[in-house]
Amino acid sequence: MVLTMGLALVSFSVDKAMADRRSYVWTYEYQSMPKGMAELEYYVTTEVPDTGKSSINTWKHWLELEYGLTDRWDVSMYQMWKHKNAASGSTTEYDGFKLRTRYRIGEKNHFLLDPVLYFEYIRDDDFSKPSVGEAKLILGKDIGDFNMSYNQIIKRNLEKSGKTDHEYAIGASYRILPEFKLGLESKGNYSGEKYAAGPTASFAAKRFWVSFGTAFGLNKKTDDVQTRMIVGVPF
Repeated sequence: MVLTMGLALVSFSVDKAMADRRSYVWTYEYQSMPKGMAELEYYVTTEVPDTGKSSINTWKHWLELEYGLTDRWDVSMYQMWKHKNAASGSTTEYDGFKLRTRYRIGEKNHFLLDPVLYFEYIRDDDFSKPSVGEAKLILGKDIGDFNMSYNQIIKRNLEKSGKTDHEYAIGASYRILPEFKLGLESKGNYSGEKYAAGPTASFAAKRFWVSFGTAFGLNKKTDDVQTRMIVGVPF
């Protein structure tokens, strides 16, 4: 009986750590936080415009607190900081905040592709700049241990003549072990003609998960290299 209870506790811990585990770092999947559960996520993103001048780069740090309102609907808030290394010197500054909500439509396999609606409000630390609204249609599909996910993204400055960007993110991954996934991911901006792609890996332990990805620029308009790591701790 003690052994059975121990195994059940381990299983619960692993399931909890995987509650909002990310297979990708730029692409969202068909999932949401379970009702009443919360998670703290830390993002660190690097952007290197030119690998020939790799000392010139930007590091972005985000801290997200996420909470499940229902089993299909969650909300979160991000706090953002930015560190820039330029030829003239380095600067570190607060970069604003984001509010995000996500809603799963139906249960898995109810539709041919599993849909999620995603909305985000972005407020720069410089209040003279317009706020930004972002909407995503997330489509996903699991076939055994294989996953494919696609995000169609619209981002717009919230002013009368605001600029609108049309973007995408897409990923494919395979679950090698329950704790470990490998995949490929691509993201881009149709409006700015910026495109990047690269590998992604995800690992889940009993009490946390971590995902890491690298995106290499596919044209001259795109940063040569971008990396992102996300660490999630549910509670």
